[in-house]
Amino acid sequence: MDLLKGKTILVTGVLTPSSIAFHTARVAQEQGARVILTGFGRLSLVERVAKRLPETPPVVELDVTDAAQLASLAERLREHTDRLDGVLHSVANAPAGALGGNFVHTTWEEAAHAFQVSAYSLQALTRSVLPILAERSSVVGLDYDASVAWAEYDWMGVAKAGLESCSRYLASYLGAQGVRVNLVAAGPLRTTAASNIAFEDGVDVSDEWNKIAPLGWDGERFEPVARACVALLSDWFSATTGEIIHVDGGAHAIGDRPGGGARGAAA
Repeated sequence: MDLLKGKTILVTGVLTPSSIAFHTARVAQEQGARVILTGFGRLSLVERVAKRLPETPPVVELDVTDAAQLASLAERLREHTDRLDGVLHSVANAPAGALGGNFVHTTWEEAAHAFQVSAYSLQALTRSVLPILAERSSVVGLDYDASVAWAEYDWMGVAKAGLESCSRYLASYLGAQGVRVNLVAAGPLRTTAASNIAFEDGVDVSDEWNKIAPLGWDGERFEPVARACVALLSDWFSATTGEIIHVDGGAHAIGDRPGGGARGAAA
């Protein structure tokens, strides 16, 4: 359909092929976009993974906690493009002390790291690329429903609540510039980061999710989430901003959702 034909999209968070970011980059290319990736830490690994996309995109280094890298991001991106039409924010991390049932004992330093990387970075990233964001551009972030408390998700859940609020404020302040800001709240996928969310009896949460979701749920299928991200990055949602699109088989609408006894959590 060429939803993104002629557009340039910045995709953060690609580390392995088992990530929403990777599949969004793939679908974006299939829909005609030129993609640029950012990488943190092991850039050589990101560059190897980039070669598995239909077209190998350039990789730009970005640590969202590094003020100098954020300040120079737009200029470094200009080496590859004169504008961005969309940005996928797929960055989240929390230290072990902020997860796994440690909520009451988590230190400020641990909680602050989770908040900075997983919530504040949406503002930091968007602010950094504003100089090259085109008119009528789109920023899309990845969310995990923060309307309830997920067992052992702890301060990452708090950070996701902050991410949701941050996206609404950005949508409010940037709307006059034609910039749309939305989130996609996915159901549990078997990503590397979320390697195993399971109940006490060892049942995978994605399997339990499948029993609850009206449309069913397959934790191995990244395509529906990637397509939702691409649709929001396109002009098809030209009048939508400050929204959270749930791609979870409809489980968010059901009262008895899995997760109350979950073991493990995804950053």
